Amino acid sequence: MNDASSQFQERPQGWRPATYYPDPAISALDPRFEKYWLKLSAVERLTTGLRWAEGPVWFGDGRYLLCSDIPNQRIIKWEEETGAVSVFRKPSNFANGNTRDRQGRLVTCEHGGRRVTRTEYDGSITVLMDSFGGKRLNSPNDVVVKSDGSIWFTDPTFGLLGNYEGYKAESEIEPNVYRFDPATGEATIVAEGVLGPNGLCFSPAEEILYVVESRGVPNRKILAYDVSAAGTTISNKRVFIDAGPGTPDGMRCDVDGNLWCGWGMGDPELDGVMVFAPDGVMIGRIALPERCANLCFGGVKRNRLFMAASQSIYALYVNTQGAVGG
Repeated sequence: MNDASSQFQERPQGWRPATYYPDPAISALDPRFEKYWLKLSAVERLTTGLRWAEGPVWFGDGRYLLCSDIPNQRIIKWEEETGAVSVFRKPSNFANGNTRDRQGRLVTCEHGGRRVTRTEYDGSITVLMDSFGGKRLNSPNDVVVKSDGSIWFTDPTFGLLGNYEGYKAESEIEPNVYRFDPATGEATIVAEGVLGPNGLCFSPAEEILYVVESRGVPNRKILAYDVSAAGTTISNKRVFIDAGPGTPDGMRCDVDGNLWCGWGMGDPELDGVMVFAPDGVMIGRIALPERCANLCFGGVKRNRLFMAASQSIYALYVNTQGAVGG
């Protein structure tokens, strides 16, 4: 590691790499998961020493991963070819979710600025949206970009609750899910009444939008909506997954429509990643020694799963690819 990343030195507690194959941290809960499980692949910890890791996003053209460390006010960068870890941006305005638009630019949800921003090619930052109807947003959380270039994001109040992941403040607007069209500057509410909207992603054909309801009663849920043919509205709200004691957060779909979900908190048996088939059946689990908040697919063939898990970032090669987009 270079000097800029000395603060990320390995800590031995809580993590032991697998010493044999198949990695016992990976479990098939349904025969359908077997095709995605590479038996000669193991979970790797890429770095640790973060306070709360979120929003991983892969830059294939540079072969690096960016990941938010919300309380530390920074976005870190991990380079695939060298393993070097450095600070990409500090202060980050309490950045949380990240993704890329269709032109490859970084799109970021910022708790501190209560806004969604885009990083231009020259490094300058453009504010895409920080209010709706004359009222400030709460604390944009997670974000995806649809194939038409529209930006979809969730806006819960989590960053307003204290001075750890944002700035304590009063909410001015209900938590919603938004669609922003950067071509026209038009913003619309696509989902209201979601209790703590959090992670979101599209199915591979973008006919379904999944949204985590992280303050669902009595349990967290993953909701599913049908996306209109025009791709601008959603309907038919339904519960796709009742998480029970689990805590889904961020998620992504693979090319077969399986949902890979960050999971955990409260019980070590729940910490890690849960994988659901398109019919909602849990088919696989990746156990981690920390709660996994969010994840993304990356690597040269988009077959490497990157997992932002509390204080560390983990990776695992799998026998599938992330769906294009998001």
